[in-house]
Amino acid sequence: MKNITILGSTGSIGTNALEVIRQKRDEFNVVAISGHTNYKLVIEQIKEFNPKYVSIGTEEGYKVIKKEFPELNLFLGREGLKKLGQLDETDIILTAVSGVIGIEATVEAIKKGKRIALANKETMVAGGVYIRKLLKEYKDAEIIPVDSEHSALFQSLLAGKKENVKNLIITASGGSFRGKKRDELKNITVEDALKHPKWSMGKKITIDSSTLVNKGLEVIEAHELFEIDYDKIKVVVHPQSIVHSLVEYEDNAMIAQLGATDMKLPIQLAFTYPERESSKALDTLDLMKVGALTFEEPDMETFKGLSLAYKAGRIGGTMTTVFNAANEIAVELFMKEKIKFLEIYDVIEKAMENHIPKEIDSLETILEADEKTRQWVYENFGK
Repeated sequence: MKNITILGSTGSIGTNALEVIRQKRDEFNVVAISGHTNYKLVIEQIKEFNPKYVSIGTEEGYKVIKKEFPELNLFLGREGLKKLGQLDETDIILTAVSGVIGIEATVEAIKKGKRIALANKETMVAGGVYIRKLLKEYKDAEIIPVDSEHSALFQSLLAGKKENVKNLIITASGGSFRGKKRDELKNITVEDALKHPKWSMGKKITIDSSTLVNKGLEVIEAHELFEIDYDKIKVVVHPQSIVHSLVEYEDNAMIAQLGATDMKLPIQLAFTYPERESSKALDTLDLMKVGALTFEEPDMETFKGLSLAYKAGRIGGTMTTVFNAANEIAVELFMKEKIKFLEIYDVIEKAMENHIPKEIDSLETILEADEKTRQWVYENFGK
């Protein structure tokens, strides 16, 4: 029996993870969960899975949950997430919260020698150098990626040796506006940006997909996870979202991972690796129904989020932290209709220009760069 902690149990990754666990109650036990504002769903999950520890993001939610479950070990906010990362009982911690708020819990879990099923790309984007340093220090800890693209790369890299890798090829659906040019994006609304053609995701990641910032974050994450040079990380647009990513080796063989557009497969693999298990929770892929698979070059001039990510990654240090933080606030401002869609790129670019990068030598360095960037964006674009 493996004890699982789920950070972000009310989001799409968290609820998919609980469905995986629901089908394998004899193998997995939910020891802890966290939610942000959706305390009503957290209460339902407490009733079904009976976790020993819970963290909630709001004081209102804390009061309601405490009243209904007075004996529960209940925590609040950012400090609560950190405490869940420190639990000795946990075997695997799924980090599925959005934003840099997940970094501290991941750091604590690494220090405890746990397996981290990582679905929070900001952890590696904002602090990958520091995380890799910790993993070398705490050798019992490991990260198994859950993002479909990085899980696909992880699986495909098992086919060969790292020194024989020619390219990592990350696939992108193209988002809501694939094929459009800048003139067509001037008056895009929030509602338009939230209409993803393939995936059902949270609002922030859906907008990131529409700007291709999400793919830029994935490029940085791939660099940090697999320690592959940026010149060897490519992005191709693959609208069908069947090939989740590929690895090209020096002999020109390409090893790809294909699957249904279903996050439960990479979640379960992160829980069971190195084993592969059947489950009623997993969707199957019918190749006869898939039909043609197509691939296109990404338009990095129109969708500047991808080119800005490469630039931030190559500069290195805290510049990737700034890229991530500026984008988070830009998306927030866009959803509040304080800036236009294309201004998301302007916010990121100007924040990067304003920043003098530092070498990442501690968690404090990451958090300081993140906080200063957020404050700068608010002051310059949030009024």
